[in-house]
Amino acid sequence: MRAVVQRVHEASVVVDGATVGRISAGLLVYVGVATDDSAEDAAWLADKVRYLRVFPDDAKPLNRDVVEAGGAVLAVSAFTTLADARKGRRPALVAAASPEQALALFETFRDRLAGAGVRVAEGRFRAHMDVASVNDGPICVLLDSRRQF
Repeated sequence: MRAVVQRVHEASVVVDGATVGRISAGLLVYVGVATDDSAEDAAWLADKVRYLRVFPDDAKPLNRDVVEAGGAVLAVSAFTTLADARKGRRPALVAAASPEQALALFETFRDRLAGAGVRVAEGRFRAHMDVASVNDGPICVLLDSRRQF
């Protein structure tokens, strides 16, 4: 699984004119599921997001995790995080999981975060979403459960 994690002052998701997810300060996380991902990948990614130290304290600018900072997570399913644009001009999406597999693992990711004490909001799976955010920093971190980068 892959994620693009952005520290935000606020973020929201709108579908068909209605806000379906909103957070104040915290993390906006775009999550992609690959064809060979499993529940272990979802758990690894959730734990990494939960304990990622990207919030400031008095000692260091990147020293607290999202819960310590009093933030929340807005999780957005985004199969394009698996896009491969190394050849040609159109990204290949063959590494992305089927919608059924992706939904199950996205839900595992979301539930594990919530079970670890994180307030979680989310977008709507397979919907066209308008995502708005006010990035903080900007802090933007790429995560991959296969540790490919």
